[in-house]
Amino acid sequence: MARKKKIEMEIINTNAAGIDIGSRSHFVAVGQSLEDVKEFGVYAEDLIELCEWLLSYGITSVAMESTGDYWQNLYVELQKHGLEVILCNGKFTKNAKGKKTDVKDSRWIQKLHSLGLLTSSFLPDEMTEILRTYCRQRTNWLDLAASASRKMQKYLKFLNFRLDVVVNDICGLTGMKIIEDICNGNLDPYSLAEHRHYNCRKPKEEIAKALHGNNREDFLFGLKQEYESYKFFQRKIKACDIEIEKLVRKEIKKNPEKLKLKTTEKPYKRINKNAIDIKNFNQVAYQYFGGVDLMAIEGVSHATVMAIMSEIGIDGFKKFKTSKEFCSWLRLAPNNKISGGKILSNRIPKGSNRLKIALRHSANAIGNLKDTHMSDFFKRIAYRKGRQSAVSATARKLAVIIWTMITQKVPYQPPTDYLFLDQKRKLKLVSRIKKNITKFDIKPEDVGFCNLPNLSAEF
Repeated sequence: MARKKKIEMEIINTNAAGIDIGSRSHFVAVGQSLEDVKEFGVYAEDLIELCEWLLSYGITSVAMESTGDYWQNLYVELQKHGLEVILCNGKFTKNAKGKKTDVKDSRWIQKLHSLGLLTSSFLPDEMTEILRTYCRQRTNWLDLAASASRKMQKYLKFLNFRLDVVVNDICGLTGMKIIEDICNGNLDPYSLAEHRHYNCRKPKEEIAKALHGNNREDFLFGLKQEYESYKFFQRKIKACDIEIEKLVRKEIKKNPEKLKLKTTEKPYKRINKNAIDIKNFNQVAYQYFGGVDLMAIEGVSHATVMAIMSEIGIDGFKKFKTSKEFCSWLRLAPNNKISGGKILSNRIPKGSNRLKIALRHSANAIGNLKDTHMSDFFKRIAYRKGRQSAVSATARKLAVIIWTMITQKVPYQPPTDYLFLDQKRKLKLVSRIKKNITKFDIKPEDVGFCNLPNLSAEF
């Protein structure tokens, strides 16, 4: 009779515990027997009792799933008591056989953690986490403001005020003044057309023609409420901008050397109306990253830099040893599946975080540029594989560039410099002149260059 063989695995974490996170209670396992599992509540005193119980068993390291938002308070309390916390993705702990219970889950997590089979998720430092809270709250207000803007446009169409035809943006200078006047009771189209901004392409006559409406009271009521909501959301966005600016400048002041750093102006960088309202953000971002000018990268906007600051921070880049690890965390690197020596799949994994989305937006903007190093790369990929693949490839290239610049403190040096429109015209003009000089064999004396006075001697 053949003897059964047992495969033993080395215990990596000897004093390890596993916690199954719940909305109303947490199950904690310090071993594999039923007596080693205990249930705790979610109140503050319960969390303190949980930590003290773990310390009484000599536990030094704890693993738990990142279930919703229920883990955050417990995570902070565990760290306060000096325990190492491994916060892992739930998909790495879902292989337990048999009936699923909270007790079995906690024991399974404890077993995996003892054997060193769990890896921790990325967590930013405290300052970056605070900045992230402000930025995400600001994004929520932006979404609500956009929703209110769409509803305003809907009510304007119901009223037959075709403001969307004569102005590019109903929330621009002309549109908002007209809507405000309508909400105040002025329904005269010619009087409303007087609010036309001088930059508006349509004349006053055409704007007045578009503002002959049916003046239904119910639609006017709905428009007024949505306008008030939109103004309320804009005030909330402004309040978030103030808090973000105070926090960033406070962080910069901690290192006086950063205040001495100066960068070049970038007037060619367009500022979107939804961009964060921080005075001289280009200079602030340069000082925040300790002399790394991320705005020098073509396609990188204020929103992209703000996403980098709030989602990962400066210290966050140090947690990734190579740019490949950083791209893999962003899910911008191919997930190669190989079997039998053949590549079965090399698709990019599903899932997006806010930084990946920001980099993809920048990559999409790069695809609309001309005659730059990054746009040439984008078009080469787009020609072979399509625009979608080009966006992903360019976003990955941006991630590698940004990781290298921040970790190694090197400036952005593309093989070909970005040229402004006047510089491009000058190069074309000089090239055409040189071509004509060669073609017609023109000498300097033929155009009188030799007879010009020496102006440099007068100065």
